[in-house]
Amino acid sequence: MNNILLVEDDLSLIDGLEFSLNKNGFQVDVARTVQEALSRLQKQSYDLLLLDLTLPDGTGFDICKKARQHSTVPIIFLTASDEEVNIVMALDMGGDDYITKPFKLNELISRINALLRRAGISHDSHNELKSNGIIIKMDENRVTKENSVVELTGAEYRLLCLLMQNPNMTLTRSLILDRLWDENGNFVDDNTLSVYVRRLRSKIEDDPQKPLNIVTVRGVGYKWNNQK
Repeated sequence: MNNILLVEDDLSLIDGLEFSLNKNGFQVDVARTVQEALSRLQKQSYDLLLLDLTLPDGTGFDICKKARQHSTVPIIFLTASDEEVNIVMALDMGGDDYITKPFKLNELISRINALLRRAGISHDSHNELKSNGIIIKMDENRVTKENSVVELTGAEYRLLCLLMQNPNMTLTRSLILDRLWDENGNFVDDNTLSVYVRRLRSKIEDDPQKPLNIVTVRGVGYKWNNQK
C-alpha cells in the first residue's frame, strides 16, 4: 500500500480526497500547515506528496523545496490557479505534476497512479550508464558528473535516463511524454517538457545556453549526443 501525504487546509476538500484515496487503496496522512507537513516528513517517508499551493503559514513551494533537499519523492501540486507563472514555478521548484482546482477525483487518482508507475521505473534496472562524463548508477538512483554528485528531481532523473539509454537517437517530444508520463501523455503539454529539458541542461551542461549533451532537433524532439 502506497503512503501519501496530503497537505491541504480546506476541510471540505480534505474529506473528499481522503475518502477517495482510501477507497483506491492508498494510506493517507493529512497535514493542514507547512510546519505540520515538515514535521511529518521528518518522522517518516512517503511514496507521494499532494501539496496545496496556498497554506495558512506558507505555500506548497516551501514544503517542496525542503523535501527536494534530501528526496526525489513524487510531488503533485494542487493549485487554484492555472497561471503559467505558478505552473512553471511549481515544476522549477521540483514538482512532478500539477492539477488545477476544481478537478475530478478520478483524474487525480489516474495522475497519482501514473506518477507512481513512473517513479518505479528506475528501481527495475540494476546497471550503469556512462556518457560524456555523466554516470548514472541506476540501482542507486545516483547521477555524477566528473565525479561530482548531480542533484536531480524524479522527473529530471527519468528524462536523463531515457535520453542516455538511447544515445544519438532522436526522440520525438510525443515519445518522451508518453514514456515519462502516462501511456497517452494526457496529463502534460509541450511546455512542461521544455521546462524539464531546460532545468536538466542547467545541471549537466557546461554551458546550458550552448548544450552539447542534450541536443534539440528542431521541430522533432531531442537526442543525447554521445561524444565520449
